[in-house]
Amino acid sequence: MKLPRTPKTVLKNVAQTLDRAIVFIGNISSLASVIMVVLTLGVVVLRYLFSANVIPIQETVIYLHSVLIMAGIAYGLASDTHVRVDIFYSQFSHRVRRWLDIGGTLTLLLPVAGFLLWSSIDYVSLSFRIRESSAEPGGLPFVYLQKALIPLMAILVLLQGIARIIRAPDPDGHANG
Repeated sequence: MKLPRTPKTVLKNVAQTLDRAIVFIGNISSLASVIMVVLTLGVVVLRYLFSANVIPIQETVIYLHSVLIMAGIAYGLASDTHVRVDIFYSQFSHRVRRWLDIGGTLTLLLPVAGFLLWSSIDYVSLSFRIRESSAEPGGLPFVYLQKALIPLMAILVLLQGIARIIRAPDPDGHANG
């Protein structure tokens, strides 16, 4: 017999799904760091040993760096590895921590991510409309895809902020997620 789904279990499942999706995206984007190392080594070899044009490879490294940072922000939030001043936080009770997490998410995280999303739409739209490309001769022709990472990052952070609120520990200190 299947138990009825309560709003709390539905929300818990939503938070877990968001967490899994963002951790998956973060894990995939972490491959960018390995690829960046290999490409940078290739740039050095091609440039200094063969005097080859390496602008497209250098720009690929920059694009991968963007992917790593933009996806890493939400991943850091999902895995609770973001930078936090923990001088006082660790001394508080679970109940106070819960309210600080929820309050901080509602008053800082969500508004800032929402502002980043809102303010980046015109910037990214223009880049797509003109099919913005690199200013460097021989550079990559799709700067607009790199700029699209800005609203994507904001959306991922908004979703992760919602997941954080849902899975905030209950007043007894038990994790909801």
